[in-house]
Amino acid sequence: MTGVSASSEPTSPASASPPSGSPGPSAPVSRPLVDGGSLGRVGIWSGQFDFSPAGVVREAVAELDELGYPTVWTGEVKGREVLVTAGLMLAATSRITVATGIAQILARNPLTMAAGQLALAEAYPGRFLLGLGVSHAELMQIRGAPYTKPLGQMAAYLDEMDRMAAEQYRAVPPEGTPVRVLAALGPKMLELARDRADGAHTYFVPPEHTAAARKTLGSGKLLVPEQAFVLDTDTERARELARRHTGSYLRLPNYTNNLRRHGYGDDDFANAGSDRLVDMIVPHGGPEVLARRITEHLDAGADQVAVQVLDYDRRGLPRRQWRELAPALLAL
Repeated sequence: MTGVSASSEPTSPASASPPSGSPGPSAPVSRPLVDGGSLGRVGIWSGQFDFSPAGVVREAVAELDELGYPTVWTGEVKGREVLVTAGLMLAATSRITVATGIAQILARNPLTMAAGQLALAEAYPGRFLLGLGVSHAELMQIRGAPYTKPLGQMAAYLDEMDRMAAEQYRAVPPEGTPVRVLAALGPKMLELARDRADGAHTYFVPPEHTAAARKTLGSGKLLVPEQAFVLDTDTERARELARRHTGSYLRLPNYTNNLRRHGYGDDDFANAGSDRLVDMIVPHGGPEVLARRITEHLDAGADQVAVQVLDYDRRGLPRRQWRELAPALLAL
C-alpha cells in the first residue's frame, strides 16, 4: 500500500501551508492532489473501540491489518481522545492506514490539531489521515464549546490551523503534505472540502448523496462515504438492530436535513426510521448484499467506502463479521 501522503516531494509545514489571512471558503487554496487508490476501495469504520481496553484495541486493529483491510476509521464522541486512539492503532500495526472520522475541531485548538497531525504523519509516513469536523451542537455543549455557524467555524479553523503549522510548530516535520478531509454533507461544506482540504468524509448517506458529492468535489479529491451494515439474513432481527443505530442519528438535524435533499421526509424519520430509510442506510443480509451497496457508492464516485458493521452487543467489536466479510470486500 502506498499510503496517504499527498505529495512525494518533501516539504516543511511552512512551505505546504497558506499564510495568515488565507482565503475563506469561497477562495480555493492550492493543495496537492491525492491518489484515492492508495487507501483501497473498502475500509472499516468503527466507533466501538472505545468500549474495549487498549490491549484489545491493539489486538483487533492488528487483526484488521493482517486480514488485509487497507484503512480503519474511528470517531470521537465521548470516549478516548481520537488522536491518542490513532497513535495506539498505528503503533500496533505495520501497514494499515488509520483515519479519524472525525476529530472534532472544537475539542482542541488549531495548534494542538496541527501538532497532532504533523507528529503522527512524521512518525508513521503515509499511514495517518486526519478527518476534521464541527460535529453536532449537543456534543459541543457537553464540551462547553460554542456551536454557531459550522461553515464559518470550519473555514476560520483551517486558516488558523495552517498558520499555526507554518509559524509555530517546532518539531521535526513529516515528508510531504499530510492529508486532511472534512466531514461534509451539504453543498457549501462540500465546496469547502474541495477548496481547503483533500476531500470529504460523508456519513449516514445513500449512494445518491455520493453522486451529488462527487459532482461538487470534482475529480482529484477524496470522497469516502461511511456505510453501515448488519450481517444477518433475518430481516426482522436485523432491522431492529439497524433502528438502534438510525434512531440515534435521526435526532440530529444535520442528517435529516441532508436526507430531505434526497427524497426522504418526516414519515421516514419517525419511529427510528421507515423500512425504506432503514434498508437504505443500514442494509442487511449476506456479504453479497454489502458488496452490491459498496459498488453503488463506488460507481457514484466514491474512492473508498468505510464499512461500519453493527453488532448486537452494544459494546462489542464485530471481529467475527470483519473476518467473514473480508474475502468479499477485499475482492472489490
